[in-house]
Amino acid sequence: MDYKILAEQLVKKCLKKGADQAEVYIESGRNLSIRVRNGEVETVQDASSHGVGFRVFVKGKMAFSSCNDFSEKVLENAIDSAVRFAQNTTPDENNILPTDKGITIVEGLNDPQISQIPMVKKINLVKKVEKLAMKDPRITKSAGAGYREGEGEVFLANSNGLSKTSRMTACSYGVSVVAEKGEQKSSGGESCSRRFFADLKPPEEIAEKAAKDAYEMIDPKMVKTQKASVIFDPDVARGILGGILGAINGERVLQGASFLARKMNQKIASDLVTIIDDGTRPKGLGSKPFDGEGVPTQKRIIVDKGVLKGFMYNTIVANRAGIKSTGNASRGSFTSLPGISAHNFYIEAGEGSPEDIIKATKKGLLLKGVTGYGINPVNGNFSGGASGFWIENGKIAFPVKGLTIAGTAFEMLNAIDMVGSDLDLNRTFTAPTFRIKLMQIGGE
Repeated sequence: MDYKILAEQLVKKCLKKGADQAEVYIESGRNLSIRVRNGEVETVQDASSHGVGFRVFVKGKMAFSSCNDFSEKVLENAIDSAVRFAQNTTPDENNILPTDKGITIVEGLNDPQISQIPMVKKINLVKKVEKLAMKDPRITKSAGAGYREGEGEVFLANSNGLSKTSRMTACSYGVSVVAEKGEQKSSGGESCSRRFFADLKPPEEIAEKAAKDAYEMIDPKMVKTQKASVIFDPDVARGILGGILGAINGERVLQGASFLARKMNQKIASDLVTIIDDGTRPKGLGSKPFDGEGVPTQKRIIVDKGVLKGFMYNTIVANRAGIKSTGNASRGSFTSLPGISAHNFYIEAGEGSPEDIIKATKKGLLLKGVTGYGINPVNGNFSGGASGFWIENGKIAFPVKGLTIAGTAFEMLNAIDMVGSDLDLNRTFTAPTFRIKLMQIGGE
């Protein structure tokens, strides 16, 4: 079945059945999942699927339906349902579909060989990473190892003449282990995700990191409540970036539910902070030729040397704001309407290694784990549980658990005084190591 032609035909059917505007979003894909524990294969699941979502507008009223059965009768019923549902929704003059027929050329999104790699090679990779992680005598248990891969195609057409397709692959593997000492238990894990199987990190590197994360946190101590420097490891960048991402969501901004709503072109962070969203990075796990409703992706500077320069929009929210979409329409699957999200979202690298930042810190916390909400996108407050390593006189002294850290987004962002060079752009949501000069740390 030619899904591109099908998508175009289904748009015409939507119009014939009463829609003024229509969008058809078809997904077709295959997913493989392998799970290993204690050297034994627990599960292997290899499944293919497809589905279609219909978004229609009738006199400014929007409705949506979806199905995963491509028989003619079921498709007709889904279209009928969408058009019928639209009669009962509230009209909105901003309900429009994209018109840009272009796409962004992005290299390295599809590994044509991934499905040809023998299954036994993928199983052996997972077994090996688990075995290597268990070699350290301090590691006593495996929490399992796994491998995932996916191949997918998207076919998108709408009544403005758009007809676009993209094909992408992704794969990942990782392992989780437990270290024990007396009554103490500490877990650690590591994984790696790539577009191409050949680009995955070697199992030795993944295993070493997983084991180290587990045994390093044995025998933690507590410190007194105080103000001190906090160094954010890349693994906990989400604690900062998550709240920022929520606050630059154009819908939140229009609703006044963002602490950044009135901060455009104002300084919100240290000069060392530049935040980028890039949907065009070659081999990027968040890269795409177009977003969830067909708008070409782009590379955008969100914060430029501490100054807020942009929000994120899909087409409808952008129309409400009187601007153009930024190409940030997100789509969970064919069963969902377009939302708003980032592609490859990161703080730009600075200078100096993580070791340099630690050496420059007389007293503070190297943050390796954080629990809680992070930065609240509505009011900008930050609080969360913290674990990691205590630093004294530029050296790691001992592991710590059970701490809390708190502050406000503006205090934290403006207090960033060191940014490392260790940015890993193979992550979609990341930052290099960075230091906040002073934060409230809750201890004993």
